[in-house]
Amino acid sequence: MRLETGLAIVTEVLDPREVEHVGETADMYQIGSRNMFNAPLLQEVGRTRKPVLLKRGFMATLREFVLAAEYILSAGNTQVVLCERGVRGFESATRNLLDVGAVAYLKRHTHLPVIVDPSHAAGRGDLVRPLARAGLAAGADGLIVEVHPNPSEVHSDGNQAISPAEFGRLAEDARALLALDGRRLAEAPVLEARGSRSMGQVAKGVD
Repeated sequence: MRLETGLAIVTEVLDPREVEHVGETADMYQIGSRNMFNAPLLQEVGRTRKPVLLKRGFMATLREFVLAAEYILSAGNTQVVLCERGVRGFESATRNLLDVGAVAYLKRHTHLPVIVDPSHAAGRGDLVRPLARAGLAAGADGLIVEVHPNPSEVHSDGNQAISPAEFGRLAEDARALLALDGRRLAEAPVLEARGSRSMGQVAKGVD
């Protein structure tokens, strides 16, 4: 896939014993919400030199979230990205409660990049765009969004996916919001892409 698209690959790792194997192909490790408290796993990815995307546990306090990142940092890996993906609440209209206050706090009290996952926070595609805008307004450095050309046909989490057209509109929203804050959209790095067009010109990150 990397050669076909030119984009880096992020893969979730679930067990310390799988870290080396996953690292053979992945460019970045993802530690999911349910593994945020898995100290052996955090220490194992900390011993690598590949970037780590650490998702906040759905019942974790901000102090616990930061301490989880410290496990990785203390093992020698300084390339950690924090991801706010919503916490458990009593409201059932959305899957989780997106904590935009956490984004602002983490940007002020840590040196680490912070991104927002509005897809898992909302659990429904029609709310992804406004939650993404809220996260960026709070200071997030980037977004992780589920996109599919036919969300109704997806076997898992289809309700929270958005279409490529909606993703394009979200990218324009991000461009406008970031400009208000003196920031800009950054081009995604391209890794040995092949074909007539590089996906690095289409997929955007937040600078």
